[in-house]
Amino acid sequence: MANPYQAYQQNSVTTASPGELTLMLYNGCLKFIKQGKAAIMSKNIQDKNTNLQKAQKIIMELMTTLNMDIELSKQLLPLYDYINRRLIEANIKQSVEMLDEVEEMLSGIRDSWKQALQITRQNNNTQKQAVGRV
Repeated sequence: MANPYQAYQQNSVTTASPGELTLMLYNGCLKFIKQGKAAIMSKNIQDKNTNLQKAQKIIMELMTTLNMDIELSKQLLPLYDYINRRLIEANIKQSVEMLDEVEEMLSGIRDSWKQALQITRQNNNTQKQAVGRV
C-alpha cells in the first residue's frame, strides 16, 4: 500500500499550474537551505552537503526553465546564478551567514511570486464571474 502523504504530494505536483510548481520549487529550496544550516550547526557534514546540493539543483532547475523572451527572466537569471554560487561557497566554507543571505533573498522572491499568483487567481475569478453575468 502506498504512503498516503506521498500520494498526496504526487497528486499536488501533477495537478499544479506552472506558477504553483515554481512556488513549490521556491519552498523546497528554502526548506533545504534551512536543513543545510541546521546540519552545519550540528556539524553533520553529510546532511549539510546533501541538503545544499538539493537546493542547488532546484536553483539550476529555476535557471533552465526561464523564458528569456520575458524581461523578468533576464533579471532573474543573474540573481539565480548569484544564489547558486553562494550556495556552493556556503557548502564549502560551512557558512551559516551566507545561507542566511541566500535564504533572505530567496524568501523575498518566493513571497513576491506567491503574491503574483494570488493576484492572478483573483483576476481570473473576477473575469469568470463577469462572464457568468453576461
